[in-house]
Amino acid sequence: MTPVEVWFDGDCPLCRREIALMRRLDRRGAIRFHDVATGESACPLDRATLLARFHAREDGRMLSGAAAFAAMWRAIPLLRPLGLLARNRRVLAGLERLYLAFLRVRPALQRRLR
Repeated sequence: MTPVEVWFDGDCPLCRREIALMRRLDRRGAIRFHDVATGESACPLDRATLLARFHAREDGRMLSGAAAFAAMWRAIPLLRPLGLLARNRRVLAGLERLYLAFLRVRPALQRRLR
């Protein structure tokens, strides 16, 4: 099984907390995490693009936003049902709307956590 690859903003306190939780839940090592902020990992896309939205690669396909979260969830047994549910276009569209709303408030939340 090819691991899911995830690119995240390690300078973002919210992102670090989310990824820490995912790492704890990923007991099988099914996900490779890449901190884009460090610049140490090879980036398949422009670094600014990777920092602007959450990205993942699943089965060779690059995904972003809610689709990337769903790919990560599918790799973790506890969250797999939610990830599979997100394969439904309507569910994924709803999750994407929530993700876009989060992106609008993310800067304010980051300031509060720093």
